[in-house]
Amino acid sequence: MINIQDPWRTDYYERPDAPPPPGGRKYLLARLLAFLFEARTYRGAAGFISVSERYLSNLAKRYPWFHSKPQETIRFGASAMDFEFIRHHPPASVRLPRQPGEIHLLYTGAAGPIMPHALNMLFSGFQYYRVIRPAGAARFRFHFIGTSYVPPGQGKPSVLPAAEQYGLASWVEETPHRIGHLESLALLQQADALILLGSSDLAYSPSKLYPYYLSGKPILSVVFENSYLEGLLRELACSWLVPFSPAGTKDAVYTRLTAFFDHAVNGFPVDGQPVRNDEFFKRAYLAETLTRQQSRLFEQALAPT
Repeated sequence: MINIQDPWRTDYYERPDAPPPPGGRKYLLARLLAFLFEARTYRGAAGFISVSERYLSNLAKRYPWFHSKPQETIRFGASAMDFEFIRHHPPASVRLPRQPGEIHLLYTGAAGPIMPHALNMLFSGFQYYRVIRPAGAARFRFHFIGTSYVPPGQGKPSVLPAAEQYGLASWVEETPHRIGHLESLALLQQADALILLGSSDLAYSPSKLYPYYLSGKPILSVVFENSYLEGLLRELACSWLVPFSPAGTKDAVYTRLTAFFDHAVNGFPVDGQPVRNDEFFKRAYLAETLTRQQSRLFEQALAPT
């Protein structure tokens, strides 16, 4: 059984406007190995789990035999028990620094080079907000935690350089190293709102979406138009959605971002929040539901052919 959380063989870095591939010769070697071994490895698998149905459909287009394999789109999920645990055992090691009147927006997980378009939209939109609402903008603080895969004390910021281009370094705090899962959940509970950014890989399905949802916090999502993530967010109806196209104008993006920032300054009144699709979330994204789906797929893969 193969679990596809990201595509093995991909043309992502060959697409227009894609960032330079990381790793130099290592990337070229990895790309060659994917080209040589993907087909034979996948053909020998009993079945497939993927977080994105687009990954499975792309493989079906590439390999005629792929349709015959047991397969299921089983997205990342979340457990309400994790939040219950941190309510009774809050980690003492993580705190968002806070001054009276501040509004803290939090993003957790990898960022920077993998989502430059969304970062630029967010920061340019906030730069615009600073001009038209300077007093309101002064209250915001943006936190980006765990933006790379390095251990504590190592790694370079990948979000701060983008913030500096827009004169926002004083508003943005970045911690490149990863923190633990429970520590991350504790920070979600401390934030006033959460940030979700879309990748230029339109099939991107972020695992952070589901604990974000369970946190109950307001969510600001800056995502590509017609992306898989946009579809998920529309299904869940849990987020202040700001879709964009790199080739489009920024007027509509700025209007949506300004409305969200105004909403935050006003204390996130309930009548301005989206009506979340809780029943759908329980059916499709709770950990116990997804575990049942995986068990059924395992039984299907084990069935004699």
